[in-house]
Amino acid sequence: MGPPSPATLRRAMAPLAAVYIIWGSTYLGIRVALEGFPPLLLSGARFIIAGGAILGYLAARGAALPDRRQWLAAIPIGLLLFVCGNGFVALAEVNIGSGVAAVVIATMPLWMALFAVAGGERPGWREWAGILLGFSAIAILSSGGDLRADLGSTLFLLLSPVAWSAGSMLSRRAPSAPAGLMAMAAAQMLIGGVLAMAIGLAFGERMTGTPGLRPILAMVYLIVFGTLGFAAYTWLLRNVRPVLATSYAFVNPLLAVVLGAALGGEELGWSTIVAAPAVALAVGLAISARGR
Repeated sequence: MGPPSPATLRRAMAPLAAVYIIWGSTYLGIRVALEGFPPLLLSGARFIIAGGAILGYLAARGAALPDRRQWLAAIPIGLLLFVCGNGFVALAEVNIGSGVAAVVIATMPLWMALFAVAGGERPGWREWAGILLGFSAIAILSSGGDLRADLGSTLFLLLSPVAWSAGSMLSRRAPSAPAGLMAMAAAQMLIGGVLAMAIGLAFGERMTGTPGLRPILAMVYLIVFGTLGFAAYTWLLRNVRPVLATSYAFVNPLLAVVLGAALGGEELGWSTIVAAPAVALAVGLAISARGR
């Protein structure tokens, strides 16, 4: 993809702002929604509603519905992306602050780089520097108290970007999966939502009462604006360089840390204050290397 035209760059400002702000704020949104919803039921309901709405919208516009093979291909991808990737974040945020969660999840491009190495690619010094700096930052985060609230929550959080990276790699290599928004934003999201709901119910998650207004509004925010954020990201992937489209990965953790402290009342330990900019720099190195 060549350099985008000035007109394309101007059109990209709104999608970039949406991805930066919306995706950076969803971590706090999850934390608030957990006040009234169990974690996996929250993730399941969120993606069933969003995926079903997108499926219906695209079908009404004439897009072909996934066939049986494509639904089957979406199962492992939906499991990795929306159950293990996003559902694990909700499980972790039961005990871990949204800002800390965002810092750990921002290492996802570093895991993508490691998976690329396993697939035979040879990263340059920028990627290796980003990988080493990023995981050093996570070690710093682990050494403080911000990531040690609960062992199970910490493991879920550390596994989440690994699962999202694996699901992304699998999605790229699945020839039978439906294309475009019908793939991730519809088929995979809907499958992932159903699986998250089923797993949550199987492990005893239940609604114990009627959620309050705050968690309901947070759920609506996640469904509506989270989906708009994904649509903006899809547009960016099609119209600008990957280095610009994926730049959200080193903006979101900083924004999430600020929002968690300012609006969520989350206390920032020294390890988060050090790790957040270090992860942002690490991801910036890795992304810029691939952008080149």
